[in-house]
Amino acid sequence: MMNILIAGVGGQGTLLTSRVLGKYAQLAGMDCKLSEVHGMSQRGGSVTTHVRMGEKIHSPVIWEGGADMIIAFEVLEAARVKHFLKKDGILLVNDERILPMPCITGAVEYPSGLKSSLLQEVNRAYFVPAKEMAETAGSGKATNIVMLGCLCRLFGFDRDVMEQAVSACVPEKFRELNLHAFDIGYNRVK
Repeated sequence: MMNILIAGVGGQGTLLTSRVLGKYAQLAGMDCKLSEVHGMSQRGGSVTTHVRMGEKIHSPVIWEGGADMIIAFEVLEAARVKHFLKKDGILLVNDERILPMPCITGAVEYPSGLKSSLLQEVNRAYFVPAKEMAETAGSGKATNIVMLGCLCRLFGFDRDVMEQAVSACVPEKFRELNLHAFDIGYNRVK
């Protein structure tokens, strides 16, 4: 059984990422359940999705301390959901800061020291410049697919099956770009 929590900000592709993982599970012959929490996604708010895959999955929701991996598309979002991670779980974070509305308006400051705090608290934390990597593939919007490439390598998922899942879930006109972004992410982590 594999429990993956995906956290990001509206527009970063958290929902597409969960759909790709669901397709991966289907292609690999596993049962899979997804649970999406949109929040204020249309206004740049937090978005989380729970992805559970295995032989037989009864509930789509991951409990606190039950995630094998957290994929966070933004540093603050990683800090918000870290309590879901298992003690020996993997935290994969796009090393990017996106200011939430209260920071933009000046009501509060973006918390300092989040990255160093997460590195101290989580034994297996990986920070990658996924947006920059996606831009080298042709579009910063492929950040989520770069992160999927990293996830695939870290967890030992079947690369060919994951590429099939990406191909099945992205529009044909963006397929080549996304597969290139996936390859960049896959080759980034060792």
